[in-house]
Amino acid sequence: MGVVVALAASLCLVLLVFAGVVTCSPGQRNLRRSQSRSLCAQIIQPTGYPCSEHTVQTKDGYVLALQRVSAHAGGDIEVNPGPPIFLQHGLFQGGDVWFMNSIEQSLGFILADHGFDVWVGNVRGTDWSHGHVSFSEKDKEFWDWSWQELALYDLAEMITYVYSVTNSKIFYVGHSQGTIMALAAFSQSDIVEMVEAAALLCPISYLGHISNQFILRMVSMHLDQMLLAMGIHQVNFRSDVGVQLVESVCDGHVDCSILLSFITGTNCCFNKSRVDFYIEYEPHPSSSKNLHHLFQMIRKGSFARYDYGWWGNLKQYGYPQPPAFDIGCIPKSLPLWMGYGGNDDLADVMDVEHTLKELQSQPQLLYLDHYGHIDFVLSVTAGEDVYNNMIGFFKSCGKPSIS
Repeated sequence: MGVVVALAASLCLVLLVFAGVVTCSPGQRNLRRSQSRSLCAQIIQPTGYPCSEHTVQTKDGYVLALQRVSAHAGGDIEVNPGPPIFLQHGLFQGGDVWFMNSIEQSLGFILADHGFDVWVGNVRGTDWSHGHVSFSEKDKEFWDWSWQELALYDLAEMITYVYSVTNSKIFYVGHSQGTIMALAAFSQSDIVEMVEAAALLCPISYLGHISNQFILRMVSMHLDQMLLAMGIHQVNFRSDVGVQLVESVCDGHVDCSILLSFITGTNCCFNKSRVDFYIEYEPHPSSSKNLHHLFQMIRKGSFARYDYGWWGNLKQYGYPQPPAFDIGCIPKSLPLWMGYGGNDDLADVMDVEHTLKELQSQPQLLYLDHYGHIDFVLSVTAGEDVYNNMIGFFKSCGKPSIS
């Protein structure tokens, strides 16, 4: 029984590591939410911003949701849209994360107010997307993917859709896992040619220098492999079991607010006043295979495709080792902006510097010594600290219609 309790506690804390928005406290029981309404209807349209829902289907059969958001005050999405910009969330998050802060500090609303044609992505498995053409979420096959498929299938299909609808190259913004996806995808010529410029918040391609002892302990325990061996293919803390697990670990036993800072790094400016609102929508499910792929990156210090083992790699790739994603292939002509923080225990500064050395180009950098991993999307001063600089970068790329 003690092993089960320890595993449950570990799972809850691993979720906190990568989700970054879960804060548990006594009395919070709002972990189950209705999935009957859309992201537009639940979060964006009530604020007065026009929003439309779109769907795309990936080559391997997943049906994904995208949202398109325009300026406030009754603006028409289809009339004189500004330059398209695509927002990609991180692990255990959905497109809602770009609208979780106050209107004045949420990047999705800020970009719309500046005249951008805002598009929001939601990867497979998240609550806003729409499943699979053949599998249900109860099928293990539904969860047979990692960030590799998110980059090469989900992101590729969503970018292609926005490119075709707008007839324009797009600006890209990603956070955390959204940067892993971008750097992998942009190394593929057919995807990067549709991108005008990209901004990466807490950029990750290497994870070899994570120094947080808790994360390293989970890696050394092979928690990821334990999940797969136990037949747990989905990591979902909004299932009945997941809700009970989070409540039992956090309620009266663990101060998850403190753990959030302890694990991700000290977040200087996290908007704690909106915790109840965050928990209404976060976290979203992901796959155990995805967690396994991330832990492989930590163990090996590599930025490579999923490792199936010697024989599995031969069958999958034709090589005994998984091929690396070569970010040196990202064109020098692609303008890049990166924002990272000195208190980020996930996107370690040394790993960011490793990424910078491999790129052909020299990205424009914003380094905030006091910022942690979550501050870049949920800081009470994100607009002033981060987004003004980012928008200045996009303006410098020469697209019209940005106010």
